[in-house]
Amino acid sequence: MITSKHKSTEPRRRFNDLPCAQQAGMLSNDDRFQRFAATRCGLPGQQFSPSATAQFLRDCCGITSRSQLNNERSAQNKFQALRSDFDAWRRRIANLRN
Repeated sequence: MITSKHKSTEPRRRFNDLPCAQQAGMLSNDDRFQRFAATRCGLPGQQFSPSATAQFLRDCCGITSRSQLNNERSAQNKFQALRSDFDAWRRRIANLRN
């Protein structure tokens, strides 16, 4: 039997409870978000690489570094709007924009 010597005693945090910069990093590596980013850039049926997706996020939020998402309110608002658009694209929520 193999056991882990490094069991985490901390409960796993929900995605929405993570800092925005960490959420953005995770989304950059998410296949669905990579397809969403490509579609938003006029490339339906394509998928961006993680680095292209990270650049897409920075461009959409008007930042040069994802770490800015943790401190700049306007960037946070843009990021949350982008996440809402992504959720609507995935049909997790109703499309909020017409």
